[in-house]
Amino acid sequence: MGKKAHEDEDFLNREELRPVKMQLEMLRPKIVMDENNITSTVPIFGSARIYGDHKMNKWYDKTREVSKLISEYGDSLGNENGKQFVVSTGAGPGIMEAGNRGAHDARLDSIGLSIRLPFEASTNDYVTEDLDFLFNYFSVRKMHFLIRAKAAVVMPGGFGTFDELFELLTLIQTQRMEPIPIILMGKEFWHDVVGWEKLAEYGVISGEDLNLFHFADKPKKVLKIIKDFYS
Repeated sequence: MGKKAHEDEDFLNREELRPVKMQLEMLRPKIVMDENNITSTVPIFGSARIYGDHKMNKWYDKTREVSKLISEYGDSLGNENGKQFVVSTGAGPGIMEAGNRGAHDARLDSIGLSIRLPFEASTNDYVTEDLDFLFNYFSVRKMHFLIRAKAAVVMPGGFGTFDELFELLTLIQTQRMEPIPIILMGKEFWHDVVGWEKLAEYGVISGEDLNLFHFADKPKKVLKIIKDFYS
């Protein structure tokens, strides 16, 4: 007996079906988040490696705390305008787990936007079950991180974290996205690994671009930056 097109896995995995699969990856999270009345999010980015006895593990605990504070703040605004400032992460281990865990500590929802990678096998245990999304395409996943974002918190991290951060900065710098507060936690780390002022000195960014982001070392400072931005 023949198969219906949507039931034929071999057919769906053909190269020619990429546009269709990308559209499905765009639509499913949008529809589910709309159904869950989620109107704004706060993505938290950071290293999957910061966990357990890692030398930077204090940032796991701080991520968990800042996520709880942000989630509670969003909940305090009520649901008249939908669920606001809902934490989203890449759903993996390390900093991502801490982000989802902080919302879980507050008994509130958090979103997981995971992607198939050889070294991250599954979603962490703290993502809200109905808001757990698995992507095949980085580009669509990135869109869902930012399309509802009202702030972004960037913890210490590696290539993936830098990728998310600099794409976000570029979108705002080029006015393809409305400005949002971007908070880099761990001022010492970020000044060690990026010569921010040197970029301006060499003329590859403008001095004003250094105002696109903030530094914070304490979770309460992160929440204050977000509140001040929208006050």
